[in-house]
Amino acid sequence: MESLKEALEKIRKELHTFPEVSEEEYETKKRIQTFLEEDTSCEILPVANTGLLAIFNGNKEGKTVLLRADIDALPIQEVNTFKHKSVNKGVSHKCGHDGHTTILLGVAKLLTEKPLSKGKVLLLFQPSEENGRGAQSVLKDFYFQQFNIDYAFALHNLPGFTKQEIVVKENEFTSNVKSVVISLEGRTAHAAEPEKGFNPANAIAEILHFVKHETKNVPEDSDFFLATPVHITMGEKAYGVSAGYGEVHLTLRSWSTSLMREKQKKLEQLLQKLEERETLGINTSWFEEFYANKNNKEAVEYIKSAAVQLNLSIKEINTPFKWGEDFGLFTQQYKGAMFGLGAGKNTPALHNPDYDFPDEITVTGAQLFYNILKEVQ
Repeated sequence: MESLKEALEKIRKELHTFPEVSEEEYETKKRIQTFLEEDTSCEILPVANTGLLAIFNGNKEGKTVLLRADIDALPIQEVNTFKHKSVNKGVSHKCGHDGHTTILLGVAKLLTEKPLSKGKVLLLFQPSEENGRGAQSVLKDFYFQQFNIDYAFALHNLPGFTKQEIVVKENEFTSNVKSVVISLEGRTAHAAEPEKGFNPANAIAEILHFVKHETKNVPEDSDFFLATPVHITMGEKAYGVSAGYGEVHLTLRSWSTSLMREKQKKLEQLLQKLEERETLGINTSWFEEFYANKNNKEAVEYIKSAAVQLNLSIKEINTPFKWGEDFGLFTQQYKGAMFGLGAGKNTPALHNPDYDFPDEITVTGAQLFYNILKEVQ
């Protein structure tokens, strides 16, 4: 008979071979549903178009607990050459969502083999984490809104940490993140007569000065704020032409949601002044918004207690991670927590073209989630 480890490694590699980006996880959804129908005993509901909700009911009334896994891949060309490499050009699982999904499938198998006596468990296979739209889509979903959730938990694999190590922190675990495209529309002129046009260069320079001046890249401080230029363009490579158009793309990060709002307002006030002074049409497009994961103290204690039962090493960190994770929207609404699962000191970093989720930690993740469920009840 196939062991849990073998069954999970098989489906994990299958998911890795056929990755799909955010909002296009149609085949991924089918693979998850097939596994649930063939290997587990649960009710299955569709959510957020390409997501699924697997429901397990205990015999007695109890708490309703949500466990979430993200299922989307990234638009990154894989460089690995192993047998389960991605067959979809320019798309690959470089954040380990194939592993996160597999861990939750492992929980489904454990709940089928060893059902909980009370309470309700919701296993959420969530689409579109990478673009920050998945959690919001789930929370707005009709089927999802019928449940009253007591606790919500999620994990993320963490390269750079010892395999099997459980990484926890109360309060903020990940950062608030927002991306913005600033479009500056002026008027093109001859390079010998720039005064006859409206060149966005000075405005772009002031935006970059704002970035440098407002950034406080000190993660240990509560007023940490990081503005990062990710793309800038202006005009064409035509040396007789004074540019009439430019774009600045930024990401903003902070631990505090109020500080994020304050900095966003300050940037928008600057842009309004520049629009008038430089005679430009300036438009902003905000997107890929991630809310900080705010870990509830009680939820973190459940994680630690479950880890102790499995004799797992626990690492309590002092500083949140600077990347965004859209599970934060759940922790803003429900008591819950995100924790880390060590993926190995020498494992390539997340989003690297040669990253691959380590199958050695899959069963650990599934067993830990299962123990958390028992702790909560």
